[in-house]
Amino acid sequence: MRMNYGLTLEQTQKLIMTPELRQAIKILQLSSIELSEYIEQAVLNNPVLEMNNSEEQFGEPVEERENPVDEIDWEEYFQKVNDFGYVKGFRGSCGDENDFSYEKFVSKEPTLHEHLMFQLHLSTMSKKDQKIGEYIIGNLDKNGYLRISCEEIAKLLQCSIEEVLNVLKIIQSFEPAGVGARDLTECLLIQIKQKGLKHPHLEKVVRHYLNDLADARFNRISEELGITLKEVQEIKDIIKTLEPKPGRNFRDSDDTQYISADAVVEKVGDEYVVIIKDTTVPRLSINNFYRNLLTRETKESLIYKFLSNRLESALWLIKSIEQRRMTMYKVVSSIVEAQREFFDKGVKYLKPLNLRDIADKIGVHESTVSRATNGKYVQTPRGIFELKYFFNSGINTTDGPATSSKTVKSMIKEIIEMENPKKPYSDQKIADILKQKGIRISRRTVAKYRDEMKILPSIKRKRY
Repeated sequence: MRMNYGLTLEQTQKLIMTPELRQAIKILQLSSIELSEYIEQAVLNNPVLEMNNSEEQFGEPVEERENPVDEIDWEEYFQKVNDFGYVKGFRGSCGDENDFSYEKFVSKEPTLHEHLMFQLHLSTMSKKDQKIGEYIIGNLDKNGYLRISCEEIAKLLQCSIEEVLNVLKIIQSFEPAGVGARDLTECLLIQIKQKGLKHPHLEKVVRHYLNDLADARFNRISEELGITLKEVQEIKDIIKTLEPKPGRNFRDSDDTQYISADAVVEKVGDEYVVIIKDTTVPRLSINNFYRNLLTRETKESLIYKFLSNRLESALWLIKSIEQRRMTMYKVVSSIVEAQREFFDKGVKYLKPLNLRDIADKIGVHESTVSRATNGKYVQTPRGIFELKYFFNSGINTTDGPATSSKTVKSMIKEIIEMENPKKPYSDQKIADILKQKGIRISRRTVAKYRDEMKILPSIKRKRY
């Protein structure tokens, strides 16, 4: 076989990920809050960009000017287009934004650490005991449990274990009840003592039979304690009134999650109107000083080359933001049209929907729809939902179109709420009931949906 070199021409098509395309993809998948941060950073890096905070109307045309560069139509981008979705933010009808009102202030709830420290400083303790107490409170997790041993505390603070236990006992008397416990059993026993709950076998069940109680092994508890199943049920009802995580009702800054709707769906008459909520996003424009400077410079100058590069980058950013807004509008409008019955009647009428359905409808790729809906929220007359909420699989029915999985979950929840607590439905029985309503679903699927809704199995729902 003879090998040699040669030159051949070949015509192919391929997608090249240019920096502009990467930027457009990144902007599309950002939420409104993340987009605001991205724009602020872009303004810092690009002197040609500026955030427009003036009260001028976006529909006012700018003066005509000659194109500084033949290759780019600058006039197309310099004009401030008046579009129905990308408009200046407005102030509400509640008065001037500078008016003083207590309704504009949000109260700050204390954290668990702050609440306990306040009680500690009110107690009559010595400075040494207060130091031990502060160290104990500092080692409580967000649920109020002590995650360090008393021996380790005594060693670190160079004090006796008895002193640590005495201070810990005082902290365990603070509010909320059960705080400072080292395990679940101690937490429940503290609450039983503070609330003065009286039952001859309550403490014994908490100390030795919590696992049996959780697994609904009532017969074993009844036999070993010599009590009736009804008494075991009464003990379980008492324990259910206690708080296993006493600290979870307090504010935790690490778990705070802010949700800002990226779109709003409002009902006007018999139609639903989609509004892209981008009033929080800074409005971008081209700096007049650099724009005029660019028209005065020659094409060969370094200033012209630098400003031309920066200007092109700024225009790509503005174009990408506008493209994101239009894509979001098309996606949300298509979702509203596909799920019209949900907005009219509720979750029972949610239809099966996937990314391909919306992508084919608006003429884009599935990945574009995925990026446009990922992490985005929409405010509707029925509440705030993540856009991913409206995409769900379908369940076949005996007659008519398929039903969404969320609709089936809602039906399962209603069936369980209507059951007799003394004779709860098994998963197979729920599947048979759904089959009578025209929904073909297996027992394993019922169990899967029940677990996703955090509903206990029938043996643990049974009451004696």
